[in-house]
Amino acid sequence: MWWGMAIEAPDPAALAGFYSELLGWPVVHSEPGTTVVATAEAGPFVVFQQAEGYEPPVWPPAEGRQRPMMHLDVQVGDLEEAALEAVALGATPADTQPNPQVRVLLDPAGHPFCLCLDE
Repeated sequence: MWWGMAIEAPDPAALAGFYSELLGWPVVHSEPGTTVVATAEAGPFVVFQQAEGYEPPVWPPAEGRQRPMMHLDVQVGDLEEAALEAVALGATPADTQPNPQVRVLLDPAGHPFCLCLDE
């Protein structure tokens, strides 16, 4: 059974709060250095873990810099509205946008994520 995934962050509680608001998923557990959000009581879960010496990934990938190891795709009905909402929560639009049906944004810790138009 797939339980979920872990995302490293310099401030796990803050980043979990961002994704909780963005996705509408509640925070289901919090302790120093670890905060968890979930779609439902039984998961799946996304755990945000304290990372000492955290280096944010760069998008697009650049030689000699921390590459994104994975990213979240979020399906949305209105791409522009969803991007504005994400920015209001603390996301930053990426400089490179490779597809008109997708908006690449960076979360407050610098991880890229995509808003994908659900047509």
